[in-house]
Amino acid sequence: MFKRKIYQALLDWKAQSNGRTALLVEGARRVGKSTVVEEFAKKEYRSYILIDFAEAPRDVRELFDDISDLSYLFLQLQLRYAARLFERESLIIFDEVQLCPSARQVIKKLVKDGRYDYIETGSLISIRKNTQDILIPSEEQRVQMRPMDYEEFTWARGDNSTVPLLREAFNSRTPLGDQLNRKLMRDFRLYMLVGGMPQAVEAYLQTNNLMDVDTVKRTIIDLYEEDFHKISPSGMLSMLFDAIPAQLAKKSSRYQVSSVLANYRAKDILEEIAQLRDSKTVLVSYHVDDPNIGLSSSIDLEKFKLYLADTGLFVTLAFKDASFTDNIVYKKLLSDQLSANLGMLYENVVAQELTSQGKGLFYHTWPKDGANRNYEIDFIVPDGKKICPIEVKSSNYRTHASLDDFAIKFHSRVGKQYLVHTKDLRKDGAITCVPTYMTCFL
Repeated sequence: MFKRKIYQALLDWKAQSNGRTALLVEGARRVGKSTVVEEFAKKEYRSYILIDFAEAPRDVRELFDDISDLSYLFLQLQLRYAARLFERESLIIFDEVQLCPSARQVIKKLVKDGRYDYIETGSLISIRKNTQDILIPSEEQRVQMRPMDYEEFTWARGDNSTVPLLREAFNSRTPLGDQLNRKLMRDFRLYMLVGGMPQAVEAYLQTNNLMDVDTVKRTIIDLYEEDFHKISPSGMLSMLFDAIPAQLAKKSSRYQVSSVLANYRAKDILEEIAQLRDSKTVLVSYHVDDPNIGLSSSIDLEKFKLYLADTGLFVTLAFKDASFTDNIVYKKLLSDQLSANLGMLYENVVAQELTSQGKGLFYHTWPKDGANRNYEIDFIVPDGKKICPIEVKSSNYRTHASLDDFAIKFHSRVGKQYLVHTKDLRKDGAITCVPTYMTCFL
């Protein structure tokens, strides 16, 4: 099993909750929820029972329809799963709990009983269709599990030193030198290609073959497509999902819904966008009309950009209908010859890294004086009582007009300013130019 940061969150919940709440681990399919939770059960409890509702027979599901006698329920579970439960020393796992709503609903009574601890895992779990007929328990804490971030990827490769050293360099604003930066960018570009889905990372480590990695990622995308069709048989969700790379390539100030779904506008599909967001497969960045400390208070729900939660999947989705050999991104990105129209990959990985640090995604556009084009700040993050604008560049840059104008326009609100690029760490006036692999420190 790969070392994952969420394990510490599980430890914190166990120590702080002490049986007073259940924990719901949410995340997209194949991010490793079940693996981490079962490993946690093995290491941190005397015994455990894992009920996988994707495979559980009907008679097991029906046990949760009537829980008037909890002792009978626990006896049945112990016999069926050949595991003994010990009071306050055992964990019961409800895996893929969205497939058995009655099990999720009884969490309130199970937690109140207090004999055992409970962890639920689920995909697409917040979608209204899966929860419309049940009462969501208030005794349920939630934690998000996402694809492996860059540091977790380095751990998987046996490297526990690079990211802490990079953090020291970032904090002290120490340049690394062009040669070392080129090496670190090569490593980071490999992460962008493989991505953070554990199966894809495992395939890379075992085969060192990106074709095998791409095959794994295509399988995962197919699973997502199947889920979308179950929720939206019309194919609307799949079409919105599939169009993400093309939409970002246009460098438009928003996702242009009408170019994907004829006769639809953003205001017509707000529920579908919420469903994509809740699936955890997609990241949504909203336009902020008035950039200030309370970023979410001035968002325009009808003006947004969509990113994939995993940049490795983004690479594969961009060429989903072509063979691996036709996917030029692998070759171009590894050799650092990525064309400008593929710079969207860097924007996607910055969105992924910011999200992995628990930051919301917001951007801002405004018209240039005397021009038909807009200025745009790719991302804005809070910094105490200030806001930090972030501009992303995928290649050499000469100017940063958007950052400059934003700093003038909102001078009283702006704190640190960052330009994320492929070159070494450096200062350019008030702007800190940061290599892409340092995004997680912003």
